Amino acid sequence: MATVLVATSGSDGPTGPKDLTSDQANRLAVTRFRNYQAGGRAVTIKVPFTAGELVVTGSIDYRGKVGYGTVHGTGRDTSSDGLIQWTATTVSVHPMTNAPEKAPARPPASGWYSRPLQKYGSSLDSSLTIALKLGSDRPDNAELLPQNGAAWVGRDRLDGHEVDIMTGPKAARATAGPAAEAAVRYWLGSDGTMYRVRVGVASAPEPVVIDFDTHEYVPVRKAPGVGPKR
Repeated sequence: MATVLVATSGSDGPTGPKDLTSDQANRLAVTRFRNYQAGGRAVTIKVPFTAGELVVTGSIDYRGKVGYGTVHGTGRDTSSDGLIQWTATTVSVHPMTNAPEKAPARPPASGWYSRPLQKYGSSLDSSLTIALKLGSDRPDNAELLPQNGAAWVGRDRLDGHEVDIMTGPKAARATAGPAAEAAVRYWLGSDGTMYRVRVGVASAPEPVVIDFDTHEYVPVRKAPGVGPKR
């Protein structure tokens, strides 16, 4: 990663939960819309397993609803190394023995293996689904968020950004599966920009962490036969 997002000392850290202020509710309401407005974001998705970890490093096109990047595993998960591209319904992989740190801007024309995205039972697929849903073509309802359990947790500093940590509404737990934490946590800037999301998913021993702007965003080109046509 060109830039590593880290929580630094000297921040207030988690102190909540507390009721959202009007400003905080507004920021949480627009955070997914911010991703859509941006068109796409650079992401790093860390999916923990009992025997290692999978790290997806790449980009998500929030208007085209497709993600693309590299997969690197640790421990017993190195067999998954390669390129990956996914939509809301399909996961396509291009296995590589020595996967590059960055995915090539133009996906290979061949060597892809596609399968349906699993809605249940796969920590990786659940993580990819959640990452893809972090963009929306309209803001959420700021008035309903506090009523549905969203809350402020604390302040932090993330790679130079002053952020507020907030939990999402209780409905977000169902998205992540029955083993999710109490709520999804968002690290948001003063304008609602999303810098980190942490969420528990079924079968993962620890929460999945999705970091944004960890490297330069590269527009997503669809691999042959991957995803719906625009």
